[in-house]
Amino acid sequence: MKSGRFTKDLPLTEAVFYILLALRHPNHGYGIIQEVEEMTEGRLVLGAGTLYGAIQTLEKKHWISVYSAEEGSRKKKEYLLTPEGREVFLAETERLQELLGNAGRINSDLIGTEEEEG
Repeated sequence: MKSGRFTKDLPLTEAVFYILLALRHPNHGYGIIQEVEEMTEGRLVLGAGTLYGAIQTLEKKHWISVYSAEEGSRKKKEYLLTPEGREVFLAETERLQELLGNAGRINSDLIGTEEEEG
């Protein structure tokens, strides 16, 4: 893996992976929840507590930042991936591609083993 700078931060949780992916463009909390649910075809539905806890952590790590904040009682904020957050996300996708590549290389061996046993 080339991206050693963020090795200690990997692997990302599935929720964090999808939150970062949803923040490739400015997005607010409810928009993130909707986008993640759509991307995963309903398999992953983020709860508000999970989302806002993750957002606080990601802001502290400087992986996301507030893009805009709406004035008013609800103070809806839009968040956006930072350059550092993008690097982390790309390091994680590189890690996942390595996993899938290795699995793909031995997949035929595993299938062959099952056929021999059956």
